[in-house]
Amino acid sequence: MRLAPLMLATSFLLTACQTNDRLPTEADIDASRGKALFAASCTGCHDDDGSGGIGPDLTGLSARAGGTFPEDYVMATIDGLDRHGDPEAVMPEFGAQGLGDTVIVEHDGLGTPVPADLLALTAFLRSIQD
Repeated sequence: MRLAPLMLATSFLLTACQTNDRLPTEADIDASRGKALFAASCTGCHDDDGSGGIGPDLTGLSARAGGTFPEDYVMATIDGLDRHGDPEAVMPEFGAQGLGDTVIVEHDGLGTPVPADLLALTAFLRSIQD
């Protein structure tokens, strides 16, 4: 009778290990996912190709930052935490709406949780730089 709880626990663990549901990894995030997200949420202000319109041109971010893609600035702008509660902010605070499952991104040996959709949008914006 002592084996019954052990067998039940083992069965549960084996079932849990066989699930296909897994969190995305940084390798799963790419510009094509970001392009789809951009088309759904950003083209009304930034046009289909990111060249601007109501919102600024996003194809020259690297050029305006001295030739280096400003990843931290882009992520902070999309997230919008600095606009939280600002009634005059034009761009939505996308971070408050949710930006997907969290992915652990490693920089200099430290893991940082970053929303998957935020990574994908950033990858897309990096891909459209002049």
